[in-house]
Amino acid sequence: MTEISSNLPATGPEAVDDETLYAELVGQTARIEWAELERFFAKGQILKIAPTLDLVDVAMAIIRDRAETVGTWQEAGEIDALDTGTARRWAAGEATLWAVVTPPWILVQESDEAPVRH
Repeated sequence: MTEISSNLPATGPEAVDDETLYAELVGQTARIEWAELERFFAKGQILKIAPTLDLVDVAMAIIRDRAETVGTWQEAGEIDALDTGTARRWAAGEATLWAVVTPPWILVQESDEAPVRH
């Protein structure tokens, strides 16, 4: 089974600048199939990101510990733990998913793109 990992640099005060980190996160953001996410859902490691947000901006806020920004998104329901109903729909192949890893979380966002059926 595919292991999902991140090659993110250290994120402390001496870490790379925001522009460099943003570029690295863009490079690590990819389309993903539900089968690759299912076990992480079982572990409670998936955060569903609203399509109104920029997935990489959310990853940056989490990595940089911008608690106020993340809290605002959570209060608005734009970031939340993946619920069972959505997981079932995604498992049925009814969505195109994009993900980026911000340990210990996998941020997943449904795109507006039509799902590709195999």
